[in-house]
Formats: sequence, structure tokens, C-alpha cells
Amino acid sequence: MTDNKTGAAREKLLTAGAEDTGSRLDAFLTRQVNDLSRSRAQKLIEDSRVVLNQSVCTDKNYRLKTGDRVTLTIPPPEKANPEPEEIALDIIYEDGDLLVINKPRGMVVHPGPGHYGGTMVNALLGHCDDLSGIGGVMRPGIVHRLDKDTSGLLIAAKNDCSHQALSDQLKNRKIKREYVALVHGEVKPIRGVITVPIARHPRHRKKMAVVEGGREAITRYRVLKHFDQYSLLRVNLETGRTHQIRVHLSYLGYPVLGDEAYAKGDRGQLPGDLIPAHALHAYRLNFNHPCSGKAMDFRAKLPKDFRKALYWLKGKQL
Repeated sequence: MTDNKTGAAREKLLTAGAEDTGSRLDAFLTRQVNDLSRSRAQKLIEDSRVVLNQSVCTDKNYRLKTGDRVTLTIPPPEKANPEPEEIALDIIYEDGDLLVINKPRGMVVHPGPGHYGGTMVNALLGHCDDLSGIGGVMRPGIVHRLDKDTSGLLIAAKNDCSHQALSDQLKNRKIKREYVALVHGEVKPIRGVITVPIARHPRHRKKMAVVEGGREAITRYRVLKHFDQYSLLRVNLETGRTHQIRVHLSYLGYPVLGDEAYAKGDRGQLPGDLIPAHALHAYRLNFNHPCSGKAMDFRAKLPKDFRKALYWLKGKQL
């Protein structure tokens, strides 16, 4: 496979191997191109962006044969400036250099395909107009991110100097990030360090996985409470890979409750789906102020549904 960038568009030259024989064209493209989703691949096929054996192919259901040559042209992403929106923010701390925000579950941090409005960035732009530009037009002020369904604390920088200083702390593992997770199973041992590497899943490109030769990933955990079939954990990140906590805990056999992407098999849910998504909360942030150097420490209590689930589990245990 070669990747020839001409202008702003990307051109991928692909050849189907024996292992690809019988695969649908859209599935083949998704496997071969790291950042390409199935729906995006189908849209590119429909838009005549795929040439199969020197002829344009618009049939996403075409079954590949060994030796088929596929040329995929990916147009440059459409540039879009996020618009300010009046969205209430739970601001834990704010000064002239930064904000610490308690993000609700269900809010996307920055705009992207399918989520160009209603994001944390839109809310931040509606709250203040002096965010750092280091993160680019789509991620102004964003120092680090949380998954859509992970609630809790994150930092936003108001100027480039603060953003750079905070990013350096993050890179050098000076920002301490502590999470609370409710997981399936009785976790043993009660303390542990998970160090297996993480990379993009070889088949499911929207997911991450434990992959030999992947990027270093270090997660520390401690059991706070064992319940019947569940455990409450305190988790500390030393590295910040995408979906790191969820992937690592699933790898150990203790997936986060409600995690549809990484829970293996049907493990059931709490009655009434007390927690509507995965039970992971960014509970604590500890860092040095980017300008004054003052030690900063913030905590955000568990969301109401998370607390209700724990009350139910405690009552059942009794």
C-alpha cells in the first residue's frame, strides 16, 4: 500500500490479497485505512472516489478477488469553525489562564463527524472568547479530552502560554488524573499496575486494543469496594492513550459496567439501567498552575446516577 499526498487530498493505492478474497469493498477499505469508518468508506464509494482495476466502482457490496487493485481518493476534510453556543457549564475553577470543568456524561469534547454542535468546545466558545489556539480551530483550549460517556474533570487553557505549559506537564506525567470506575467481577488482586501496550484495533478501527508493539500504556488501580459481581475501583493514569482505562480493565477480564465497546459477552446490567452508559468518572485532577506554579487540586463528586447505582449495590449487599 502506498499513500501519495497530492494537494490536500489523500490517495491510497491498495491491492487485495488472498486473505481479502470475498470481502466487501467497503469492509476492505475500512480495514486498510486506519482513520476510515465503514459509513465514510461507503460514502466515498457512492461519490465515485474509488477506482477498481482502472474503472470507477460505486458498488459498496462488490466482493473482492485476489489481485484486485483499488485506488481510493480521500478529499480534504471540510473546514468548519465551531460556533459559540449557550450551553451551561459546571465550572469548578476559572481564572485568567485556565478553566477546570466537570463534564457531564454524553457531551462530546470537540467537534468531529456527527458532532459539530453541542460539544464542550462550542460551550467554551460561548462562555469566553480568549481560548488558546494551540489545539487548532476545532480544539481551541483543549489540553486533554474525555470520552463522550466519561464524566468528570478536564482542563481548558485560555492562552497559548498556559496551554503549552499544561501540555508539557501532561507529556511529562506531572498532571495526576484519578478516575472512579464500577466494573464487572471481583477484582483481584486489590491493587495492581497494568502495563500492556495499546494500539488501534487491527479489525475494528474505531476501537483500541492490547497490541504487541503498541504504544506504552500504564494504568494503576486500587479496589475501593467489592460488591456482589461488581467492584468499585480508583484508577490512576500515568499515560493517556485513547480508551486506555476501558481497554486495560477489559483485558484483565473486568470491563467497565455499561461499556458496550469493550465488555466481552452479555454480562447484564443493573436493574433499570441505573447507569445509562459506561460507569467511568474523572474524579480528581492535580497539577501546577501554568503561570504561578501553585499546586492545584480539584475533585468532582460522582454523577447522580453513579451514586444511585452504588446505593442500590450497597443495599443489595446488606
